[in-house]
Amino acid sequence: MADGPRDDAAPPARPLDAIDQDILKILQADGRASIRSVAERVHVSRANAYARINRLIDDGVIRGFSARVDHERAGHGTSAYITLKIVQNTWRTVREQLRQLPGASHIALVGGDFDVLLLVHTPDNRTLRELVLTRLQSIPEVLSTRTLLVFEEEDTEPEA
Repeated sequence: MADGPRDDAAPPARPLDAIDQDILKILQADGRASIRSVAERVHVSRANAYARINRLIDDGVIRGFSARVDHERAGHGTSAYITLKIVQNTWRTVREQLRQLPGASHIALVGGDFDVLLLVHTPDNRTLRELVLTRLQSIPEVLSTRTLLVFEEEDTEPEA
């Protein structure tokens, strides 16, 4: 799961030039691209590409590398967005509890009619029901939930 907003005060990121932006596009499409391949595609030396990627990691621009998973093929055929209303000023406590939930893949603090948006992937509807009715609703800071079942998903990340 991707990290949420950072609690620590990170120094401001350095501005990214066109080469940095191109490197990011390449790595978003294929996180396993070799330094050599990246260097060739952005027309810089391998040492330069290596240094730029390390700087992007050190600056927190690149937070990590991960695999895009077909959740249905991985045995998690039921997906849902769950909205939560929580007690004011309990975000950090709730976030830590949500991180422990099996199948939680995205957690966001949002503004609007609800406070938290949670994306979960579970093996089936029974497991989803258990997660919502037993796990989520037993968190004292959670005032209410609403579950939105996902019928179909589209991956917006570029294909490798």
